[in-house]
Amino acid sequence: MTSCKMTSSKMTSSKMTVSKMTASDNARVGRTLFVAVTGLVLLSGAAAAGREDTLEANREILRQRIEQGRYSGQLTRAEYRRLQAEEAKIDADIKRALDDGRLSRREYEKLHDEQIAAYRHVHADASNTHVSWWRQWLYRTR
Repeated sequence: MTSCKMTSSKMTSSKMTVSKMTASDNARVGRTLFVAVTGLVLLSGAAAAGREDTLEANREILRQRIEQGRYSGQLTRAEYRRLQAEEAKIDADIKRALDDGRLSRREYEKLHDEQIAAYRHVHADASNTHVSWWRQWLYRTR
C-alpha cells in the first residue's frame, strides 16, 4: 500500500503531465480508440456471420436426414410431407430474420431451437413403427 501513497509534489507533477498532452498524443489516443472500436465491430460481425453459417449447415444436415429417412423407407409419405413443411417454415423464418441484414442473438437462438425441434421430429418419425408400404412389401417378398 505504500506505493499507492503519493506526495503532493508527485501529484502536481502528474497533473502537469496530463495537461501537457500534445496534439500528436491526442491523435494517438484517438487512433487507438478507433482501432479498438473497429475491432469490436468486426468481431461482432464475424460472430453474426458464424451464426449464419451454423444455421445454413444445420439446415443442410436436416435436409439430408429427411431425405435419407424417406429413401430408406423409415418415413411414410405423410411424415415426409409434414417434415418438409416444417423445414420450409424454418427456411422462411431464416429468410425473414436475415431480411434486415443482420442476425441477432435472440433470432439465432429462436431459429436454432426450431432446428433442434425439427431434428427431434425426424428422429421420432424415423424410429416409430410406421413404415412405408413399399418397405413392408420389400420385407415380405424377401
